[in-house]
Amino acid sequence: MSLRTRLFLVRSPYFKEDAPSGLDNIQKWEWHKVAKRAKSNDKTNGNNGSGANLGFEAKLWLAADKLRNNMDAAEYKHVVLGLIFLKYISDTFEEHHARLLAGEGDYAGANSEDKDEYLAANVFWVPKEARWSHLQSRAKLPGIGKDVDDAMVALERDNPRLKGALNKNYGRADLDKHRLGELIDLIGSIQLADVASRSKDLLGRVFEYFLGQFASAEGKKGGQFYTPSCVVRCLVEMLGPYKGRIYDPCCGSGGMFVQSEKFVEAHGGKLGDISIYGQESNPTTRRLAVMNLALRGIEADFGLEHADTFRRDLHPDLRADYVLANPPFNDSDWFRKDDDVRWAYGIPPKGNANFAWVQHFIHHLAPKGMAGFVLANGSMSSNQSGEGDIRKAIIEADLVDCLVTLPGQLFYTTPIAVCLWFISRDKQRRRKIDRRKQTLFMDAREMGTVEDRKYRVLTDEEIKQIVSTYQSWCGNNDAKYLDVPGFCASATTAQIAERGYKLTPAPFVGSADIEMDETPVEEKMKALCKELSRQLNESEKLDAAVRSNLKSFGYEV
Repeated sequence: MSLRTRLFLVRSPYFKEDAPSGLDNIQKWEWHKVAKRAKSNDKTNGNNGSGANLGFEAKLWLAADKLRNNMDAAEYKHVVLGLIFLKYISDTFEEHHARLLAGEGDYAGANSEDKDEYLAANVFWVPKEARWSHLQSRAKLPGIGKDVDDAMVALERDNPRLKGALNKNYGRADLDKHRLGELIDLIGSIQLADVASRSKDLLGRVFEYFLGQFASAEGKKGGQFYTPSCVVRCLVEMLGPYKGRIYDPCCGSGGMFVQSEKFVEAHGGKLGDISIYGQESNPTTRRLAVMNLALRGIEADFGLEHADTFRRDLHPDLRADYVLANPPFNDSDWFRKDDDVRWAYGIPPKGNANFAWVQHFIHHLAPKGMAGFVLANGSMSSNQSGEGDIRKAIIEADLVDCLVTLPGQLFYTTPIAVCLWFISRDKQRRRKIDRRKQTLFMDAREMGTVEDRKYRVLTDEEIKQIVSTYQSWCGNNDAKYLDVPGFCASATTAQIAERGYKLTPAPFVGSADIEMDETPVEEKMKALCKELSRQLNESEKLDAAVRSNLKSFGYEV
């Protein structure tokens, strides 16, 4: 029995009375760990009581967790997020309603119950039966589930932008109405703390925080609708989408768009400087995207309905300034039409959609457009089924701007390491150094800090290092670009060709300089023997503890 196994048997929560037991309860334990992590984050980040910090969001999450009972995380997600969205819609409406009632300035003589007054201000019209005050007054009644469903139906009826986007399944028999009422009261506690912490901003952050926590609780399934925020930030800050058309053909819950909007505002731009275009094949995930963007007042064109991007492209004529995406990794179940106009660099194999996605992104780029996206590491070097030929054609077309390999355990869908591709149709655009026929390689596999046993995150400093290295290479900051052994290197197309058109960064960046250890061998051996002795003693203690644990269950070893 290995030391790792002994440690597991001694420390495993499944040997404790307060932990879920049995394989069928593993997801409950995952949820429990997420809740504990949220509590830990709350302590780490602090809470000054303003409601405008992470501590507030973490506490709200813990309270919502208590009300979940035995509901599956995937189902509970839609219950909670739908209510948060409804609260936002109502708060924004009431804010504008108060202005109209006051009738001051531009609002003199306005009718507070005129739907057009709200549409003109880009505010959703909320009929009386959908207003939060009405629902909260009925939260303790047994018919609250039907009341919420009626509210959602009314919102969709009066706001075409929300058609098909809201969950209307709160009245079902298996949803505990008492707990639903408590959840409504909990979400109703999110109030305006001050002018700087406007309700919609606060609710938007709560919605985003909950998306991440739900994705972690659901594990692999969670990755279908959520890209870790540190990866999204890295993509967005590398591309710098200040203004123009932004497109994500597999948009999940819309995280790329939200981060783009944050980037624009952080750099002094306006929300209207960017236009959003998206597509999502999963109908429930598409609803999350619609709500996520509506929370922030971002208008987006998601097409008329959910649809498979390869089977039915909802934006066939779009040429985007920026493409941001995290497509499914190594998807083998996808629709291919051999004479598709998108396959300009070769027909992608039926067994792997990686280069179908790459060519789809390139197809939709404007003449000076840029794309940043996540792919499995195999995309950098695979030669199977013609993938190598497609990659070669893309490299020879001078489209590959930058490659970044990331550490493993960043994603909920897979523990494997992945990479970021950056494509540019014009390597002279928005940069002071002409980088035609050149590509930047970065090896960031050693970056990231462990957030819990299963997942890692890139820190702010690590994201800054990746982004500033790229900007230096482009000549867009004061720091002169230099190759750093083990981290970054600039290579010409000819050098890439010499390596068989494989884009794995490691061969280009090489190894970091290693400091020589001049400790005498005798001293090293003494230290190693001392450490081995300590570990053997620890092993004996663990053996005894394992025997004791097993004996308590009626097993002798």
